[in-house]
Amino acid sequence: MQFSNKRNTGRWILIFTSFLIISLILWNTYTFFQTFKNEERIKMNLLAKAQKTLINADENTDVELPLQIFKNNTSIPVILTENDSIINTINIDEAIIKDKIEAYAFLNNLKKENEPIIIEYAPNKFQKWYYGNSALLNKLKYYPIALILILVLFLGLIYYFYQSTKIGTQNKLWAGMAKETAHQIGTPLSSLIGWVEILKTEDIDPTTTLEIEKDINRLQTITERFSKIGSEPVLEKTDIVESTLQTYNYLQSRFSKQIEFTFESPKSEIYTLLNPTLHSWTIENLIKNAIDAMKGKGKIAVSIEENTESVKINVTDTGSGIPKNQFNTIFEPGFTTKKRGWGLGLSLTKRIVKEYHKGNIKVLHSEIGKGTTMQISLKKIV
Repeated sequence: MQFSNKRNTGRWILIFTSFLIISLILWNTYTFFQTFKNEERIKMNLLAKAQKTLINADENTDVELPLQIFKNNTSIPVILTENDSIINTINIDEAIIKDKIEAYAFLNNLKKENEPIIIEYAPNKFQKWYYGNSALLNKLKYYPIALILILVLFLGLIYYFYQSTKIGTQNKLWAGMAKETAHQIGTPLSSLIGWVEILKTEDIDPTTTLEIEKDINRLQTITERFSKIGSEPVLEKTDIVESTLQTYNYLQSRFSKQIEFTFESPKSEIYTLLNPTLHSWTIENLIKNAIDAMKGKGKIAVSIEENTESVKINVTDTGSGIPKNQFNTIFEPGFTTKKRGWGLGLSLTKRIVKEYHKGNIKVLHSEIGKGTTMQISLKKIV
């Protein structure tokens, strides 16, 4: 527990430090942007003063410096207006200037970017200088967005790595727990088989040993299931209708008559790659969950349907239903609505369907107070 707390604290410190660094970079970028923008405005003020000098110049005025200022502006777009009419432009495409509508549309865009610089070149005579951001400033404006996107991508990669590691750890835990369970059951099971053989030699009612053998066979099935879930199971070409029907018949004979069972399927065989032992476990888990949801009384319908590529198994009950916001949560390890239980049944079922049989399982439909339909989809084979 202490190690886990330290690891969580370290993780939060790393996340906080990352966001702090990104915040400082964004702040410095914003500061640099504003500084650069102010420098461009100073440059435009100099340009406006140079224009005023050129307008009022006479034969004794040194115009070399104003002209040099104009020459040095090669990146900032400028429109010079007087009495709301365009009288000059700098660094603007000729095609825009020749089209009066486009020229004034471009002017309106410049008005949105910066406040104009107003010069009074003669008494009561004013010119307004409208200017836009340089190409470099426009690129800098989008730099924080690019930085945020990079951050999101980086966090996404971290999350993906964390999830992959977590899933890998869970898989190892599943495998280890399954193998250990199979081992622990196997030892007393072997002893029970021996005792049954001894009992058969005694003067004991054969029905008694027969019932014990049934329980032993059941334990052997459970052991086989856990041994397969703990290792890579062998998939066989199997008639899914027959395999599902066997499990259905087994469960139907062992539950109360207060539950009405129905089974529907195509009459023809439908083949898919299955591990029959694990598939049986999957169907058993779904039917038992359905019975629990109905509190031992209601209707259960198992149906099989097919299309050109896949076969679908539907298990429908008339139980309490599942809220829509729990459609995915119910498959997570540890999730349960029962007072007793580990919440591993549906998680294990999903693992068998998706990882071993390369299929899919989902809540097809559910309505509170009316029931739920769970659906397994598997790929058909010829």
